[in-house]
Amino acid sequence: MNDISSYISWSWFSQETFRSYEWENFFLLHLIWAIPLILLIRKFTKLLKKPVLELSLPKMVSRNNPWTYLRLIPSLFFLLSLWMVVIALARPQRTNEKVEQYTEGIDIMLVMDISESMDLQDFTPNRLEAAKETAIDFINGRVADRIGMVIFSGEAFSLAPLTTDYELLTDLVESITFNMMDAKGTAIGSAVSTATNRMRESEAKSKVMVLLSDGDNNAGNVDPIFAAQLAEAMDIKTYTIAVGKDGMVPYGTDFFGRPQMIESYLNEETLRDIARITKGEFFRASDDQALENIFARIDELEKAEIIESRYKETMDYYRPYLFWGIVFFFLWMILKSTFFNNFLLD
Repeated sequence: MNDISSYISWSWFSQETFRSYEWENFFLLHLIWAIPLILLIRKFTKLLKKPVLELSLPKMVSRNNPWTYLRLIPSLFFLLSLWMVVIALARPQRTNEKVEQYTEGIDIMLVMDISESMDLQDFTPNRLEAAKETAIDFINGRVADRIGMVIFSGEAFSLAPLTTDYELLTDLVESITFNMMDAKGTAIGSAVSTATNRMRESEAKSKVMVLLSDGDNNAGNVDPIFAAQLAEAMDIKTYTIAVGKDGMVPYGTDFFGRPQMIESYLNEETLRDIARITKGEFFRASDDQALENIFARIDELEKAEIIESRYKETMDYYRPYLFWGIVFFFLWMILKSTFFNNFLLD
């Protein structure tokens, strides 16, 4: 841009170039038509005041001789010089705005109960499949968050570490079945401690655990309250979801294909305590729609922070026009002292 040789190009005067500019002092561009008008008015005012003296001119300088038009050249260079200075003063600019976004992601561990009671059919087709479907929707709705997965029944198993590979997570959730665990029961304490252990090296500003279960802690060797205290010490907020209805719920069919009913009882106390200790929230989901609403609520509560930075770079392009203004001015100075005459300025 500062190389003078780059100024010697017709591209500076193309229509596309002028359309690409933003003008700092746009009002000055009105001088482009005002200057020649002022000079013409000045010229004709002087002509009206001059006494007319008829002279017999030689043929060479006759008004009908094309060579007489050469006297316009100095005035043209003077006019071009003024125009270039006006364009330079109007400050042609181009602006490039860059927007950088940085997302402060959240680390989330999904902890899912896959014990036998999750096969009860008060959800469609059962509690586990409804939970899997809702978890997949939750995963696919996140942006830039790392998500991990722990499953449990009588023992806990880390299915996936914290990752942003949502496609892998979706495949893993879809593959969850009841026969992935041999131990029977519901080891909530073990599940919470396993998820906490997975997040112990996390440096995320926000760490969240979503625990979904339909039973009371009746297996494992870790007390749920102690596990919750460990999670709280590591600043892991836990949302607990109690899945299922109390009372008689459908479970399979009898010999004649009729739905069988089985009694279901859910002890909420443990899940409520875990949520309270870790400064999270407790939810109760009694059907598919309620479960979806709960995950949507958690999704709203735990939004990643998006930090946006805008950089505006402005480049001035007045130099080429100032350069040509100086060039035309010197040409006018040279020619006005030669055999050429100034038409507008004499």
